[in-house]
Amino acid sequence: MNSLNAKSKSLEEVNSSVNTLNKTTLWKRILAFFGPAYLVSVGYMDPGNWATDIAGGSKYGYALIWVLVMSNIMAIVLQSLCARLGIVYRRDLAQVNRETYPPLINFCLYVLAELAIAATDLAEIIGMAIGLHLLFGLPMIYGVCITIFDTFLLLYLQKLGIRKMEAFIISLIAVIFASFAIEIFLVKPSLIEIAGGLKPSLPDDSALYIAIGIIGATVMPHNLYLHSALVQTRKIGEDEESKRKAIKWNFIDSTIALNLALFVNAAILILAGTVFFKNGYTEIASIEEAHKLLAPLVGTTLAPILFAIALIASGQSSTVTGTLAGQIIMEGYLQLRINPWLRRLITRSVAVIPAFITILIAGEEKMTDLLIFSQVVLSIQLAFAIIPLIFAVSNKRMMGKFAIKPWLIILAVLITSVILYLNIDMVIHEAMDMLSATDKWWIQLLIYAGISALAVLLLVTIFYPLVSKRSKASNAHIHQKQLEFSNVEILPYQCIALALDFGDKDNIIISNAMKYIRPETELLLIHIVESAGAKILGENIDDVESAEDRMQLALYQQQLAARGIKARFQLGYRNRIKEIVRICKAEKADLLILGAHGHKGLFDFVYGQTIESVRHQLEIPILIVK
Repeated sequence: MNSLNAKSKSLEEVNSSVNTLNKTTLWKRILAFFGPAYLVSVGYMDPGNWATDIAGGSKYGYALIWVLVMSNIMAIVLQSLCARLGIVYRRDLAQVNRETYPPLINFCLYVLAELAIAATDLAEIIGMAIGLHLLFGLPMIYGVCITIFDTFLLLYLQKLGIRKMEAFIISLIAVIFASFAIEIFLVKPSLIEIAGGLKPSLPDDSALYIAIGIIGATVMPHNLYLHSALVQTRKIGEDEESKRKAIKWNFIDSTIALNLALFVNAAILILAGTVFFKNGYTEIASIEEAHKLLAPLVGTTLAPILFAIALIASGQSSTVTGTLAGQIIMEGYLQLRINPWLRRLITRSVAVIPAFITILIAGEEKMTDLLIFSQVVLSIQLAFAIIPLIFAVSNKRMMGKFAIKPWLIILAVLITSVILYLNIDMVIHEAMDMLSATDKWWIQLLIYAGISALAVLLLVTIFYPLVSKRSKASNAHIHQKQLEFSNVEILPYQCIALALDFGDKDNIIISNAMKYIRPETELLLIHIVESAGAKILGENIDDVESAEDRMQLALYQQQLAARGIKARFQLGYRNRIKEIVRICKAEKADLLILGAHGHKGLFDFVYGQTIESVRHQLEIPILIVK
């Protein structure tokens, strides 16, 4: 766990890791920018969208396609604003909110953002479990268990770098796209009738509720945080022209990626309209029902297989981006960084528990209800991400010349108003249903208190930036005024600690230490005994291994003394991380030199991350040699 300072970069380990400068051809320059929007787009085709698309298509045919198109336009506008914020201000939305709002409001926004991440992860777990059940007949409770292990997949992808992760996600998107392209080819819908669905209309009152559900499931709050951080993985010039080009190419990237998501959502709705609506099955509301009826109605077993494959790919791609968003939110709001595997396990555990409880108590048939509930939770959080975004990109102190124009502010406010109204309507509708379903006064009181608290927080989120001067204190420039190093005094190291393991790296570690040795410098040779006996008895052990290790350190000491270098040694026992930290502090070491073990991916998780853990617990310089 590590506390970050206010100047920490978003996704620091991959920030500016993709160079967009000095590309020799136009295609290379374009491809250098492409990628972030595809990671974002998976949130627009995750399993949470499927239920609303299936319900809309089965009940009203193609009549609600216009709602998908309108939602997609809204998404493109909002995601392009996120990209603009990240490119120009070099902050993600969570970091901007921390600068803008007071601590208490920030904490509330953080909690809501974490709830949105958990709700997103819940939808992905359910989608994966349903997909595995449909494709292999695996009981859903086992499918939920399997989803826990994709934690290790994410760890591996993070080690490979952002471009490899983008390639993985794009591959899954290609699977989803291809699956539904084949589905549409199989069912052969009428293009003329589909075009008719582009005309805005609501057949009845129930269509309005489904339309609200479609919009509510389309724009995902975590995507707004995610996109503002992902664009910062591109290294761009600091001049105005470079930023304008980056904004342009990211807008094109967003348009292409989100239109792919539109195709998937439209394909699900069209599939439901062609197969179910036209055959009189107008009340299909669950993914399982849709899958069950595809084979007999389409006339081939390929249709349900492709449907299940696309669902699994959708859930798996969304889970990767959801975890990245969680990391961005925690680091931005709390300025706190924890190990990625721990972050992933916490997020997944919060989402897995409700899924387990639902299956064990209510049965697998209630998983769709849980999926819908996750979308309601996302709807609650959406306004608290969109409103600060509009304030940020219209703030000239932050954005300078890149602050959005009045016409775009009006458009963004209009989009926000529509989304806010529809989502408030959905939340109130769900709350009324919950109130009517219970006669327990304390549950009713909690519901009223929750709605009231959200209403107050919403008003504060809207009006605080208008009346507060807090955001003026933040500097639009990343770097402070350059300091003058006129009176810098170079102090020699008094005690240099060397963590040794009696392997090939020892020679490299000692050679590097030679560069920093002065007449008054003393080397501290450290080796940790981690045998089974040492873990139990500690320093009281007197076995062969401890004796040999002590002799080896004494030999190192003699060789250094022959070179005129002062050295002493100390053995540690049990836990190498705790012992290295303890010895360095006790012996007042002012530099530590470590050898990197070179493990990657899963092995880093299995064997431990000594360097990361040690550096977070010591306040002295640490040199890592490889």
